[in-house]
Amino acid sequence: MTNHHVGADCLQKLSTKERDMIELGFYAKTPEEEVRCLDLELNVLQSIEDVTGTINAAVTPGMSGAEANQARRAAMNNVEKESLDATGLRSDVVTLYHGGLYHLYRFKKYTDVRLVFAPEKAIAFFGGDPDNFEFPRYDLDICFFRVYEDGKPARIEHYLKWSPTGAAEGDLVFVSGHPGRTDRLDTMAHIQFLRDKTFPNAMRKLFRREVILSAYSAASRENARRAQDDLFGIQNSRKARMGMLAGLQDPAILGRKQAEEDKLRKAVAENAAKLKEPIGDPWSEVAKALETWDGIYCDQDLLENAAAFNSKLFHIARTLVRLADESAMPNAQRLREYRESNLESLKFELFSEAPIYDDMETLTLADSLTMLVETKGMDNPLVQKILAGRSPREQAARLIEGTKLRSVEVRKELAQASPQALRESQDSMIQLALLVDAPAREVRKVYEEQIEEPMRQAYAKLADARFALYGTEVYPDATFTLRLAFGLVKGYEEAGRHVRPFTTMAGLYERSQEQGNVYPFELPQRWIKRKGKLDLDTPFNFVSTADIIGGNSGSPVVNRNGEFVGIIFDGNIQSLILDFIYTEDQARAVSVHSAAILEALKKVYSADRLAKELVAGQAAGRSPSKH
Repeated sequence: MTNHHVGADCLQKLSTKERDMIELGFYAKTPEEEVRCLDLELNVLQSIEDVTGTINAAVTPGMSGAEANQARRAAMNNVEKESLDATGLRSDVVTLYHGGLYHLYRFKKYTDVRLVFAPEKAIAFFGGDPDNFEFPRYDLDICFFRVYEDGKPARIEHYLKWSPTGAAEGDLVFVSGHPGRTDRLDTMAHIQFLRDKTFPNAMRKLFRREVILSAYSAASRENARRAQDDLFGIQNSRKARMGMLAGLQDPAILGRKQAEEDKLRKAVAENAAKLKEPIGDPWSEVAKALETWDGIYCDQDLLENAAAFNSKLFHIARTLVRLADESAMPNAQRLREYRESNLESLKFELFSEAPIYDDMETLTLADSLTMLVETKGMDNPLVQKILAGRSPREQAARLIEGTKLRSVEVRKELAQASPQALRESQDSMIQLALLVDAPAREVRKVYEEQIEEPMRQAYAKLADARFALYGTEVYPDATFTLRLAFGLVKGYEEAGRHVRPFTTMAGLYERSQEQGNVYPFELPQRWIKRKGKLDLDTPFNFVSTADIIGGNSGSPVVNRNGEFVGIIFDGNIQSLILDFIYTEDQARAVSVHSAAILEALKKVYSADRLAKELVAGQAAGRSPSKH
């Protein structure tokens, strides 16, 4: 189970002009009707091993940034390869505390994942962008999939028991999920860099991409269908980053972060005996690395991060070019994406049958090439080579027209090609990827050796100091790895009024009516027709003080008995500062209530087979597993 907006990538790729699964929803009444996602990979954590000693032992005193980076990369790649060979499990070394710890995560991987149920977009994202990151909310933001092994439904030994009654006010709840990234342990210099450089740059890109995709969507219903998942992601990111940037511009939050840093500096100075060894001035080391980053930030974003080449076909081309080059190198020396332990997942995505739309590709590539010209100037030598005497729009059209990378068979053939064969390719997108690869690699090299590695070492010193002074009372920043958060189901005060922790199904209909039942508050017809069947007092969405951030979408919410009582799908606007500090004054995680899910499945969608399976803990005709 996950959110509709998480499953939307699969829904989008399965949709056609005749059958829009995001807009209309989907329900497989029988197992035979379940539809396999084109390129969805699910990874289930099996074990965690501390490999800090192994990784740190590879980096010795006196090494240059380049030597340390290569030694650390080799150690991580080798640890992962040895684990993969020994266990057959996907193996990823995860960096915690910005380099203070290294843990090896092993995952069981599922690639046969089939869609079972998705509601209509109108109810999954009821209220649209205006209500996004707000509360009260009325969203059925859910999606159900089933994993298969050897063509049969996988037998899952452990699962959460479903609570039909769900959470109540004041309940202690737990959230297990994969929060994406936080910056709570960053130095003040790093926080200021995010405020003045990273977030403003991201906002500019998001605004321009939102404009072009909104215009594209308005041209036709089919365009709107093609762009809807990308446009949602852009709008969601834009609103989230606006809230985060507002937090970074808040003197109160900055004052709190400065006080935290001052406290640590003072504690380090006064408790030198507690430290294993002197740590020097890691704060200045971070600041120095950030100065270097400032000098290459633009080129890194445009070239290595490919902001100048906003195209799925370019991403495929770059992957093929680098796959050929990196596969010819020893595993220890490869870029992290191309390490042996990651190749199976990389190729699974590379060979996806997901549709690619030429008109949309041309539009996004033309806009990003225009941004490149605006940023670097028309007379820049690399810009001139990229455009080859054409305007950004003309060159984008030529590049899209001249590539055969839409074909999965062509991709598979090129994935077996030698570096020399790739260099002789006449494919337009391969040629572009080759043209920009050297300067992109160069700026990446500077980042990894002169910025990332010194910052990693500096933050490791800060982590060691925190461990010595405070133990592990401060948990590591989010890294898209499994975490367990907790909190209370609790309302909050806002603008002089009390916001109750729950909304109800009655409130859904009231919200729609007060907005004239027009987009994005228009209810699907089946919700209008079946209103009389519903218990309108059923809790719909609820909030809790659980510590969540972007990436927690789809996280189960469980009570003290280990029962499923809801699913995280958002945070309120006040929660966006949780990237930098935790507060429960107003910040809240927003979830869909388990009772609302059952009520909707049974009475709106007639999805009795699915509802019974959720409550019973087993599909019809199958013996139960363990809770």
